[in-house]
Amino acid sequence: MDPKTDLHRYLRSAREDVLWKLDGLSEYDVRRPLTPTGTNLLGLVKHLAGVEFLYFGLVFDRRVENPPEWLRLDGEVNADFWATADETRDGIIEVYHQAAAHADATIEELDLDAIGFVPWFSPAMQRISLHGVLVHVVTECHRHVGHADIVRELIDGTAGLSRDEPFLPSEDPAWWAEYRARVGAAAAAQADRVEPAGRGGVAAAQVVDA
Repeated sequence: MDPKTDLHRYLRSAREDVLWKLDGLSEYDVRRPLTPTGTNLLGLVKHLAGVEFLYFGLVFDRRVENPPEWLRLDGEVNADFWATADETRDGIIEVYHQAAAHADATIEELDLDAIGFVPWFSPAMQRISLHGVLVHVVTECHRHVGHADIVRELIDGTAGLSRDEPFLPSEDPAWWAEYRARVGAAAAAQADRVEPAGRGGVAAAQVVDA
């Protein structure tokens, strides 16, 4: 398999996996922030749509028809990381599909050594090949799929690598409860050994309360 095909395959798998993380959830659950910095599932999809539009559109001077307002480089900070009350799940997913189709056309039509320009990179790195952009975007997409993994698990316990292959050692909740207890006990035991007197007791209490 040639490098372009290989990288494109990993990009497509990231798209499928991040959308799978929304399946079966309410409008509230796909939008609600689950970390102190506001990470949420629909916001991750919205952000990744912008990533593909920008890196496979603007960077290679390939016009995007009717780009979403939040895609503007001078727009509101973090506007691409959350869904407003007026933005629908279906609408954001449709934009993501449009971004993917636009990116696929760029990837298929350009050679890997085609040069683009990334204005938000440092001057020494602004000129970049399609190969470099593919590596960058695939890395970023899979990083955000990892974020989606954690957010979905916090919502309803659903975990796994992909819809077709969970790649988990067990589906038994009792197995996971015992495993988590062992991990917590090991953390508390190490804290007892190396941290100041009294700290280990706090760690042990936190394991029991979790």
